[in-house]
Amino acid sequence: MSDQPTLVKCLVWDLDNTLWRGTYAEDGEVEFPEEIRELIVTLDSRGILQSIASKNDYDVVWPHLDKLGIAEYFVLPQISWGRKSDAVKDIAQQLNFAQSTLAFIDDLPSERAEVAFHAPDVRCYPAEAALTLARLPEFSPKEITVDSRRRREMYQAGFLRTAERESFQGPDEEFLRSLDLRMVIKRADEEELSRVEELTLRTSQMNATGVHYSDAALRALLADAEHEVLTVTMADRFGPHGAVGVLLLAYHRDVWHLKLLATSCRVVSFGAGATILNWLIDQAARAGVHLAADFRPTDRNRMMDVAYRFAGFTDDACACLAQAGTADERGDVQFRHLVAAPRSAPTTVRLAAPDLVAERAAVPAAPLTGSL
Repeated sequence: MSDQPTLVKCLVWDLDNTLWRGTYAEDGEVEFPEEIRELIVTLDSRGILQSIASKNDYDVVWPHLDKLGIAEYFVLPQISWGRKSDAVKDIAQQLNFAQSTLAFIDDLPSERAEVAFHAPDVRCYPAEAALTLARLPEFSPKEITVDSRRRREMYQAGFLRTAERESFQGPDEEFLRSLDLRMVIKRADEEELSRVEELTLRTSQMNATGVHYSDAALRALLADAEHEVLTVTMADRFGPHGAVGVLLLAYHRDVWHLKLLATSCRVVSFGAGATILNWLIDQAARAGVHLAADFRPTDRNRMMDVAYRFAGFTDDACACLAQAGTADERGDVQFRHLVAAPRSAPTTVRLAAPDLVAERAAVPAAPLTGSL
């Protein structure tokens, strides 16, 4: 059992005599230590979100945060005269984070005690401990990926996107077109391996097998000409969605074997899964091959089973797979099979993706063996 503490996903700051020295509403001027600014930037670069729970007038203190050049670092600020425990719980709920992944820092023992009583899973720190936070294991993620470094930006874009959707008048398809959605499918490189590994770990509802591929396993596959490790990223007019999908594909003479498909739940409503599958099916049709996909049922991934069936995959293994005798060897892995046919380009997403058919035209395919 690991002794590693649960990582903090969001740090909630008090303002007076914590973020800055002094009481802004009374003093009019406060001291903002440069070391605190550096801490805020450091935590942000590690993918740790930051918010505010402060008993103050929003219209008074927020302009000062903006003047200091740090307002952009705080998501869902709760600046009012209510209980700070309510503010912290509201932040957790809006972020959809477990309270155990939040931390709260305040100079007053009474405020820390109030939060600890009403939200006991939230970790509380005194203001004088601020400059030690970056050295603590709970604030030190093992891997810092491209998406980690821009996590705040992705959440802020998500809030704007949600607000736009709630106010949009018209069909969902028109809303999606209004977003100017852009998807990029590309081969993973050394820099993106951590993003791929993170996706296989974090994605459960839209993971076809629930299998986690380690960094070492992924590196080996990158060097294998008969495998593709593909990453999927998305963005729209509000900002990036980040890395939202990973595909692991094995090539055989008559079959392309989709060993893993995992997509982020946060982009399901934008048609990401359907766009990825339609692109792959169209590529397979152009190559004149069948598609076979692994599916291992878990207690959470029924949505992926539905996605495969909606795309046209069936439970019937194609003859070449049956002849290979793989069904008995794969244990609880089920096959999904599709006779690929051309698919139309998406109408709500601009897609940039490799031409697998053209790129493999000069590469002899490996014969189908009993080990897929």
